[in-house]
Amino acid sequence: MAAACVIDLSRTAACRDSVAASHFKFISIFLIFFTSMAGMSSPVLLARIFQGKSLYDRAIAVIKCFAAGVILSTSLVHVLPGAYAALADCHVASRHPWRDFPFAGLVTLVGVILALCVDLIATTHMGHAPYAPVETQEKESAVELGCDGSGGETEKVEEELMKLKQKLVSQVLEIGIIFHSVIIGVTMGMSQNVCTIRPLVAALAFHQIFEGFGLGGCVAQAGFNLGTMAYMCFMFSVTTPLGIMLGMALFSLTVWKLYYLHSWPQNTIK
Repeated sequence: MAAACVIDLSRTAACRDSVAASHFKFISIFLIFFTSMAGMSSPVLLARIFQGKSLYDRAIAVIKCFAAGVILSTSLVHVLPGAYAALADCHVASRHPWRDFPFAGLVTLVGVILALCVDLIATTHMGHAPYAPVETQEKESAVELGCDGSGGETEKVEEELMKLKQKLVSQVLEIGIIFHSVIIGVTMGMSQNVCTIRPLVAALAFHQIFEGFGLGGCVAQAGFNLGTMAYMCFMFSVTTPLGIMLGMALFSLTVWKLYYLHSWPQNTIK
C-alpha cells in the first residue's frame, strides 16, 4: 500500500506543470464555450427550420435518446469509476467509514431516486390529479367524447399539459447541468496536472456538444419563445468556462495566501 502511494505521488509530480496547465485551461475556456453553443443551438435552429415536417418528431427523438445515452454513459462509465477510485485511495480507504461502504454507489442511487421523485411530483401537479391507470383514463376520455363532443378541447388541454411538462423538464435539466458544469469547471481550473487536463479538454468539448443536443432537443420541443431559448443556450454555454475561470482564480488566491503566510514572519523580522 505504501509503495502504491509513492508511485502515485511520483506520477503526480511528473505531470505537474502550472504554465502548461494554464495554457490548456485558457484554450479550453473558448473551445468549450463554442462547442457548447454549437451543441445546444443546433437542435433549436433545426427545429425552427424543419418544424411541421414528417421527420421532425423522429429526428428530435433520436437526438434526445442519443444525448441521454451520452449523459448516462458519462455518469456511469466515466464519473462513477473515478469516484470509486478516489474513495479507494490509500489515504482514504483505510479509514472508517469509507472502507466499509460503497458511498459512490449510494450517492448515484440517491440521485436517481431524487430525479424520479421530481418527475412524479411535477407531473402530478401539472395534471392537478394523481396518476391513474391507463385504462381508466381511456374510459374517461371515451365518456367525455360521447357525452359532450369536447374531444378537440381535451386534445388542446393535453397538448398544453405536455408542453408544460416539457418546459419543466427542460428547466430542471438545465439547472442540473449548470450545477454539474460549474463543479467540473472549478475542479479543472484548480488542477495543475497536465496529464489530467489535456484529455479532459477534448472530453469536455465532446461531452458539451452531445449534452447540448439533448438539452436543445428538450428546449425545442417545449415551445419557449426566442428570448428564453437564447438565454438558456447562453447559460448552458457559459457555465463551464466560468467555472474554469473561478477555479483558476481560487487557485491563484490560495497560492498567494500560502506564499504570504510563509513569507510574512520573515518580512516582519527584517
